Amino acid sequence: IRALRNVRGLKLDSVTIFPPAWRILVMVESILKRTRRIFSKLNIPDFDSVHVQMLGAEESFGPDHSKHTREAVLWFAVQHKDKKALQIWAKEIAACGTGGTPGITAVVGGRPKPSPCLKLFSFLHPKSQMDATVTLDSGASETYKAPEFEASEEKTSDENVSHDQTLLTGDHTYRLEDLAYMRSGDKGNSCNVGVIARHPAFLPYIRSALSQQNVGHHFRHMIQDGGKVHRYEVPGIHGLNFVLESSLGGGGIASIRPDPLGKAFGQILGELKLENLPSKEQMINAAT
Repeated sequence: IRALRNVRGLKLDSVTIFPPAWRILVMVESILKRTRRIFSKLNIPDFDSVHVQMLGAEESFGPDHSKHTREAVLWFAVQHKDKKALQIWAKEIAACGTGGTPGITAVVGGRPKPSPCLKLFSFLHPKSQMDATVTLDSGASETYKAPEFEASEEKTSDENVSHDQTLLTGDHTYRLEDLAYMRSGDKGNSCNVGVIARHPAFLPYIRSALSQQNVGHHFRHMIQDGGKVHRYEVPGIHGLNFVLESSLGGGGIASIRPDPLGKAFGQILGELKLENLPSKEQMINAAT
């Protein structure tokens, strides 16, 4: 069993593999406790953020994940405004590899090094105040001025749109993955999760089960700072699009999570169970 390392940010991402998975907590608490004690003596403030996750222990799937894990990879990441503070933290990792709890292996690549943490800042600016000029090799040029317009009211959700349809019930239980395709990705610190029904007849049942509240509960371990879930209809492809606010720990290079772009969110949502459904054949027959 070996260990891995990933470095990003004025933050450090360090990974260690060991069995069983619960020993991760012993090592992490020891490293943080020793590091913070040194911080206190040097009058260095605490970390801006800390992220600990067991890869291989299904923590990405939330509190309902499988508990039968015998080995895992530790993702241990911290952020701090002071580079010196991160160097102190990095020195404390090696000691746990050589003299910590049994079953912990070394860190591949040696001691991790700090690097700058860059954050995207997005904002809106009126096009009418940003003229675009095109100049040709001949010297001729032309300037385009965008017209001014009033912004339309922001659409927050499609969940309250009425769908007058009586749905069948039954004794079948399906994972969402059995009824739909999923695809996910980042939009800043929010994550988009697209859900496309494998058959148009499945969409009403998917829509009924995947309320904003249910999806928010499924990702409660990911969403921070009061982030909301929004649901939108995509009728042309028999799909739904979910936007999960504040779900990526900052998103992109600003995040210290192992999945900063939310690429696994579709798979995580695919594990959601839909209960008391009719068979697939009954759904299709009822729609024809």
